[in-house]
Amino acid sequence: MLAAHYFAILHLHVACVILSGTLFGARGLMRLNGLALAHHRALRIASYLIDTVLLGAAILLTLIIHQYPLVNGWLSMKLGLLVLYIVLGSLALKRAREPRARALAFVGALLCYGFIISIALTKRPLGVIALLPGL
Repeated sequence: MLAAHYFAILHLHVACVILSGTLFGARGLMRLNGLALAHHRALRIASYLIDTVLLGAAILLTLIIHQYPLVNGWLSMKLGLLVLYIVLGSLALKRAREPRARALAFVGALLCYGFIISIALTKRPLGVIALLPGL
């Protein structure tokens, strides 16, 4: 039943990845520039909604393709990086007090985001690094 909806769920997941990353990037830049808009209720709620749909679609996709975190290496790496991304994102948007710490956390979160996408595209735990010659 779910398999018949695979491409719809996949497209929803990818759309949410793009929306989530774009919103995080925008909020992070606002936060780094001291704009209160970064913490606007509507942006926070939009972020929670997008990320909830993103996670739900991800769970459905794992069920459809029968590959699971802690069983398949590439999904395990994505899950680990997702946790790191959430921690760094929290530091960048609210928890870090110093501007330098916020900036470093923001850059680290963006790097995690990019690497998660790299892993998703290659289905390899090392993402595009695994495609480099000699690896």
